[in-house]
Amino acid sequence: MPIAYLTRIVEFTATHRFPPGPEFGGAAKDHSHRYQVHVTVKGSFAPERSGVLGLKAFDTMLAREVTARFDEQHINDRIPEFADGRRLATGEALAVYIWDRIATALPAGVRLHAVRVQESDHLYSEYFGEA
Repeated sequence: MPIAYLTRIVEFTATHRFPPGPEFGGAAKDHSHRYQVHVTVKGSFAPERSGVLGLKAFDTMLAREVTARFDEQHINDRIPEFADGRRLATGEALAVYIWDRIATALPAGVRLHAVRVQESDHLYSEYFGEA
């Protein structure tokens, strides 16, 4: 049976900040991004089925694990893993965090392939589950 990939893109606006210092410059102050998160799953494709994963189930999971969690939030203040400098709220860290939330929520036979967190037209981070 062929393996197919399905990608859904969700967006949210969130604020974050980095620690003061020369590495982050002005980003040490609170600032917002309109993030795009691309989530790609893979699984067996059977033409008589609805695809790798039903879009309604995919959308519900992404709304719960990504959009509702981050939209209009301050990442450093509202997400415990990013509070008090435990994790810097970089695109890479967000991609890994989102991966961890989604990978365990997928139904049997569907695997997470990639999470891409895009902060701007010219900056994005991707994670493929490698440790």
